[in-house]
Amino acid sequence: MSKPARILGIAVGTLTFLVLGLLYPALARGEAWLGAIWTVPVLAWLPREARLPTLIGLIVVLGALVIWRMTLAADARTPRLRMSTVAPLLTGPRGFRTKLRDMPGMIRVAAIALAILAIGRPQNVLRGENTDEKGIDIVLVLDLSGSMRALMEADSAPSRPQAGGVTRLTRLETAKEVILDFVARRKNDRIGVVVFGRSAYILSPPTLDKSLLAGLVSKMDLGLIDGNGTAIGDAVGTAVARLRRSSARSKAIILLTDGDSNAGSIAPDYAAHLAQTQAVRVYTVQIGNGDDVDVQEGTDIFGQPRFVREHFPVNPELLKRMASTTGGDSFVANDKRGLELSMHQILDKLEKTRFEAQAATMEDLFPFLLLPAVMLLALEALIRVFIVRRFP
Repeated sequence: MSKPARILGIAVGTLTFLVLGLLYPALARGEAWLGAIWTVPVLAWLPREARLPTLIGLIVVLGALVIWRMTLAADARTPRLRMSTVAPLLTGPRGFRTKLRDMPGMIRVAAIALAILAIGRPQNVLRGENTDEKGIDIVLVLDLSGSMRALMEADSAPSRPQAGGVTRLTRLETAKEVILDFVARRKNDRIGVVVFGRSAYILSPPTLDKSLLAGLVSKMDLGLIDGNGTAIGDAVGTAVARLRRSSARSKAIILLTDGDSNAGSIAPDYAAHLAQTQAVRVYTVQIGNGDDVDVQEGTDIFGQPRFVREHFPVNPELLKRMASTTGGDSFVANDKRGLELSMHQILDKLEKTRFEAQAATMEDLFPFLLLPAVMLLALEALIRVFIVRRFP
């Protein structure tokens, strides 16, 4: 056989075994391969659409080297014996096995190609059927004014161990812990967050992505916004604007504050009126009862926290009026336990509406490529042992 004809035969044979190897994954998952996502970590720096072409290029280069090494280059490594004449050998019978000497190389390259594709870790997005889940559209409105640096009541306040002893939590730190627990429990509710001080800001619109919410809430701290004021009207008005286009039958705003409204361009009563027109119930939670509270003011010469007593005025009548105007309710929480109970009592009062949800999971497709690769390697080993054994 001439060398060009042999090279052509090797190329055709390699493609044939590769097609046979791809037949199983194609039959097993069919159209799933058309939308497969290649998540190979080695090529993570590449855009998703460039990963498959890169893998194919790697297969072509590596496959060409391997097949050359196992076919054409193998002849140069075959042991030879000098003889005076080879005429008897030329006239002797020849077996079909000599025509199959390149087959192990073809099979090896096809197996390597499938293995490289398997290393690319293709994944298929499986979407379940649409299901109805019960939930509520909720916007949590959290006060980030300076008064939230006050410590919770000493007899029931949560504490956190530190190197120098136990440190009591501030009102904001306590509220954040309660909110994080609240978000984790309300799996089927769309929850958004608005924070406010002198002005109001949207931290997150109502969403079902609870991990995103937890991350955002954890990063909230005093000083992120101007805390020299308490714009309750602006905060509730901003929350109403986020719920205005909601299709949920039950919509609620949960306002957590420890001060009286003294800033902003929207009056709290008018914000409650806006909520009423949009069928949004406002539930207010007053943190603290207006008594003097401890506020940490640095440390003393021994490194121990130093506290001073300060007074932060509250307006429970305003909060009750806002809640009653919208059909909500008003609560007062002096400690973490009271805050948790208030939040859960609010949810018990709300109706539930149905949201359409669609579950999505990722299915790994690489086993469907790895199995034929292993089978081809086993076939190569059998052919080497029983058909194209080399001597010596």
